[in-house]
Amino acid sequence: MDDFNNPYSPTAGHTPAELAGRDELIRVAKTSLARVAAGKFAKNAILTGLRGVGKTVLLTRFRREANELNLVCIRIEATEGRSLPSMLIPAMNSTLKSLSLINAAGDVIKTAMKALKGFAGAMSVKYNDVDFGLKFQEEAEHENLDDGLTWIFQLVGQAAKERKKAIAIFIDELHVIPNDQLTSLIKAMHIASQDELPIILMAAGLPSIGAQMGRAKTYAERLFAFPTIEYLSVDDAAAAIIKPARAEGVEFTDEAVNLIIEKTQGYPYFLQEWASCAWNVAERSPITEHDVKLASIQAIHNMDESFFRTRFDQLTNAQKRYLRAMAELGSAPQRSGDIAQELNKRTPEVASLREQLIAKGIIYSPGHGLTAFTVPMFDEFLCRIMPSATPVNEVDEIDDIEDEPEPTIPGPRM
Repeated sequence: MDDFNNPYSPTAGHTPAELAGRDELIRVAKTSLARVAAGKFAKNAILTGLRGVGKTVLLTRFRREANELNLVCIRIEATEGRSLPSMLIPAMNSTLKSLSLINAAGDVIKTAMKALKGFAGAMSVKYNDVDFGLKFQEEAEHENLDDGLTWIFQLVGQAAKERKKAIAIFIDELHVIPNDQLTSLIKAMHIASQDELPIILMAAGLPSIGAQMGRAKTYAERLFAFPTIEYLSVDDAAAAIIKPARAEGVEFTDEAVNLIIEKTQGYPYFLQEWASCAWNVAERSPITEHDVKLASIQAIHNMDESFFRTRFDQLTNAQKRYLRAMAELGSAPQRSGDIAQELNKRTPEVASLREQLIAKGIIYSPGHGLTAFTVPMFDEFLCRIMPSATPVNEVDEIDDIEDEPEPTIPGPRM
């Protein structure tokens, strides 16, 4: 088998050769974007799901559809430690410049540009990471994020409406935006919707994002749709394996396909990893069950060294032991009290560890008092590389807090 022709893509956010099982999601998104482009109402959408199920891939596909419909697109990847204004202000500036090119900049565009400069100046005082590359002399009409962001969205929305254009905002990793800033974003979108401005938001986040937005603003559940991105069905998983290979003149035996699906449980990122490794170890077509068994060794090694390891290396010792205790209990969502008991601690004593791990996006709460991994098979990885969890003592926790590891590059996402 020629590695050069390997059609699989086990990497962050890369669109697979066969985007199986997502046709309805794409159809709904395309319809919403077309409605906004035509000046009609469309509901905002927040894709939710575990890491590696294809949220970023879908956002990329939605943005492609928006470009084909001639919408003005704003693309943002939220990053832990960066403020929302530092990400939005440059994007809004580019949007206004794009709108001004349609015709000579009119009064609405000029007003919006002046307002954005004032807003950026005010936010640079509040958030140290706001750097617009300019010196601002204008005074901000609104110096708080809540009112200021609403004001900017109104002005930019009106400028787009004047130019008979629509704006599509795409935000990945929405869950890392702090709650107070998320509240301001929701409010700005709410007012834009009330004013019938041509702006739509499509974003993606971990499963906790729905509850996070609901706490931020109670009307969020009516302003946004929250489609959940699931694992692929058996048929869709099979299509994701078979079709890319067949396009290269290569076949899989039924037994090989079934074993990949069994190993990966239809998890999109793992499907790409296993199929890619199976392609590389096979000597000829068809790729057999024996090839997949050999490939499984390489696939697990690859994920241990990249997909899992990059997340593990971001953790303190106490956080690692907390996760190891979770792994000891199994892959299903676990009660917080049971995890604490596994560590010979009371629940309040390890509550801060749980919150830290949720903030890092390693775990989430699928229900009251429950905790689950955001990455499938992470429990198996922990059991492979760590001995049984040992009790977390106060000295360890203090040492860990004082000796946080250096930030590392985030692991693969899809």
